[in-house]
Amino acid sequence: MQIITATELARNLRQVLDRLATEPDEIIIERNHQPIGRLLPGVGRMTALEAMSDLYRTLPKTAGQDWLQDSRATDLADDISQEMRDPWDS
Repeated sequence: MQIITATELARNLRQVLDRLATEPDEIIIERNHQPIGRLLPGVGRMTALEAMSDLYRTLPKTAGQDWLQDSRATDLADDISQEMRDPWDS
């Protein structure tokens, strides 16, 4: 937790916001040595790859092969392959 004065915030708003965006720590704003507010970092964003990066650790080792077999065994597999077309074919 960082503490800054209201004057410092007003003079350096861009730098304070940049710090807030890069460091996941709240910032307390003081005026006359009294806390008057706080700035909290926003909700972090992840790419799909980041969100699923540890998925392999939570699933059993056979899950990948089971999924592959299940996906090939459905009736949708034929429908999907018929609906797909070559985007470069004119």
